[in-house]
Parts: sequence; structure tokens; C-alpha cells
Amino acid sequence: MDSAHWTVLITLIAYKLALIAIGIWANKKTKHADDFFLGGRQLGPWVAAISASASSSSAWTLMGVSGAAYAWGLSAIWLLPACIGGFALNWFIIAPRLQKFSSDHQTLTLTETLFFGTERQIQRKLLLSASAIVLFSLVFYVASQFQGSGKTFVSTFGFPLTGSVVVGGLIVLLYTVIGGFWAVSVTDTLQGLLMAATAILIPGALIIQLGWPHTWIDPLSHIEGYSDLLRYGWSSAGVGFVVGLLGIGLGYPGQPHVVNRFMAVGHEADLKKARRIAMSWAFILYPGMLITGWGGRMLFHLGDSETVFIEVANTLFHPVIAGILIAAVLSAIMSTADSQLLVAASALTTDLEPLREEKKPIDVLWRSRMVVVLLCVVAILLALTGSKRIFDKVLFAWSAMGAAFGPLLMVRLWKGTIKGSYMLAAMWVGFISSVVAYNLLSGSWKAHYGGVLERCMPIVLALGIAWLGARAARK
Repeated sequence: MDSAHWTVLITLIAYKLALIAIGIWANKKTKHADDFFLGGRQLGPWVAAISASASSSSAWTLMGVSGAAYAWGLSAIWLLPACIGGFALNWFIIAPRLQKFSSDHQTLTLTETLFFGTERQIQRKLLLSASAIVLFSLVFYVASQFQGSGKTFVSTFGFPLTGSVVVGGLIVLLYTVIGGFWAVSVTDTLQGLLMAATAILIPGALIIQLGWPHTWIDPLSHIEGYSDLLRYGWSSAGVGFVVGLLGIGLGYPGQPHVVNRFMAVGHEADLKKARRIAMSWAFILYPGMLITGWGGRMLFHLGDSETVFIEVANTLFHPVIAGILIAAVLSAIMSTADSQLLVAASALTTDLEPLREEKKPIDVLWRSRMVVVLLCVVAILLALTGSKRIFDKVLFAWSAMGAAFGPLLMVRLWKGTIKGSYMLAAMWVGFISSVVAYNLLSGSWKAHYGGVLERCMPIVLALGIAWLGARAARK
């Protein structure tokens, strides 16, 4: 390996040792299930804001958004209102009510919040259904992260795929199972700050190298379709493309690994501070990645658009700095799994606790840790044995969970109790319609209208059912 590769490797090793140290520190603060899953509701504004932001974005933002800007041109600008709009929806609309509800009723998870006070005769079906949806979505999501980190190590260092996946997965397992929510939140905060730093450094370097972005318009306009505001022109396909992208924002309230940060904040004043921090983070990161993609198109002709971030880092920075930037991406890919792993564990422990006849609170913490171990092992095996199709198909997890839980949460917080049978229907209609749309659409239909049918239609259907359920509960 050359010096740049050695720099990346050394930085990664140092970073992972820091994660394990955080897990050991967090273990001292983790005495009960309330600590393990919500940090004792003592999350400060900086940790709450940055960890929630990193959990919802992670390496997809660094490589996916910049890659989309590189490939699509100006039409990628619609990712800005989509993602920042999702942040605003969560922090301004969902967070205040969810934090108060969770604090008043001492709920630990999104599922507990949704089903609090529902009819006992249907509660079992609700809990089992929600846990099944969370597990199905998140275990495959975690597996894809391990698979993605392994493939990145292979392409960067030439390491064997199996060893790369196993080592990355075991490190995430170690600090998550030791420290629980505290370890996950603090490590995600570190990850989020690294991401924000890269979103300042790389666009800054491009501006120094190429001039301000408005000077890029003329040379980029010679690329066919690159300066079009709508990717498919002013047609139904172009409108479908935009609406589909905006639908990304609608999925934010339904992500258990994101909204649980709102439940962990102890005071309303801290939540307001966290909101300002999170929105500032989003306004730094997403424009920075769009500029990275557009500037990268001025410099390179790439076969894989999502490598533009790495190519810019390697080209414009000293190997030491480039190593740190690339290490941030690799670390983000591996660290994304921690929040999902913890939420998946809560789905099998805390969420199903009401179904147990014997309740021993002291056992919940240990059972939770054992479930994390089991789920991580399953995810590693899926990453090693699954085909590329598994890696691709996991992309539906965001929209599927968003459609299953987001509409229920919004109606629950604004309208109160929802009749149990309507909750069950809304959850499954949202989830199944999203999965079906993702898997059945292909070709031009998927490119033009896939986003609308995968992300918008399921949420509208589930929202309508949940709204009717709230009206039925009041009769």
C-alpha cells in the first residue's frame, strides 16, 4: 500500500479504538433498560442533534448526494428541499410533541409510543407486526452496511472481503453491546461532526481550484441535460421525478432509529437548542455535497458517479488530509449500523415486553445485549452470503418504514388514540404497498414514477387509514 492508503488505515484504526473506548465509558452510565435504549433521557442538545442527523444521513449523504449531483446535474437540487424539508418536519413538527408524550407516559421506543393505550385484544397483533417490520427492514439494512464497508475496504486496500466484513461488524457490535444508546449516540455525534467538516473542506477546495460555482454553469451546460432543472424535462415524468425526490422527506418521521433521539432529550429547552444545531448541520452538509458533485464533474469522467467524493479528496488534498476525509466516509458506512442494530434489539425486547407473563426488569438489559449480539451475527452472515440483489433491495427500508410508522405517529401525536384495527391496517398497507412498488416497477416507469409510487403513495394511503382510525376511536 502507498502512503495515502496507510494514512487511511491508521486513521481508521485510531477511530475504531476511540469507538471502543466510548463504549467502555458509556457502560458506566448504562445500568437499566432505560439507559440502554434512551440514555436515561439525559441526552444533551449537541449529542441529540448531531447523532440524529448522522443516523438519518450517514455515508449516503457523502457519497449518494454528491454522486447524484455528478450524474444528474442541476436537477439534483431537488434533493435539497427533500432532505432539509425532512429535517424540518421532524424537528419542528414531530420532536416537541413526541418528546413530551414519551416523557409523560415513560415510553422507551417508537412502537411503545404508537400503541400506548390501545385495546388489549389487538395489542399483541400490533406489537408483533411492528417488530416484524422493524426487524425485516433493519437487519437487511445493517447487513448492507457491513457489505458496503467490506467492499469499500476491498477496493481501497485490497483486503479480503470476508475479513473486512467480519472485522467491521464486530467493532460495531463491541461498542454497541457494551455501551448501548450512550455509545451509539456519542459515536454518531463524532461521525456527524466528521461529515460536517468534510462538507466544508471539500467544497472549499473545489472553489479555490475552480472558482465560485456560478462560473461552472457555462462549461457544464455543454453536457446534455446537465443544466435542466427537471431531469426528464417539463413533462409528467419530470414532475414525477421531483415529487418522488420530495417524498424522501416524508419518510423521516417513520424512522425509529432517528426519532428515538427526540424521546431521549430531557428538557424542552434542550430540544430547541438541538433543533437549531440539527438544521444548521443539514444546511452545511447537503449544499456541500451538491457542490462536490457538480465540481467533480468539472474535473473527472467517472464510471461510478458515487466515487466522486473520494476522487476529489484524493486529487485536491495532501495524502494525510485525504486519508482523514476518506476515513470519515469508511467510518460512517460502518457506524451507520449501530443505531439500526439498537432499534432492532428493542423491537425484540422492550416492544414485546407486554406480551411476557413474567416481567423481571433486571433481565431486560441483559436480554437486550444478547439480542444485539444475535442480530449482529445474522447481519454479518447475510452480508457474507447475500448476493448483490440483497444489497440493492435494502434501499427500500427507508421508504417502507417511513410508510409503516410515519403516518401513524403523526396522527397519534395530533389526534390522539387510533382504533387498533385501523392502526394494524395502516401499518401493513403502508409497508406492503411500498415494498410491492419497489419490487414490481422496472425500466422507464421506475425511473420516472418509482419515487412517487414507492415513497408518496404508501404514505398517503396509510395516513388516510390512520386518520379514519382516529375518528373511529372517538365514537
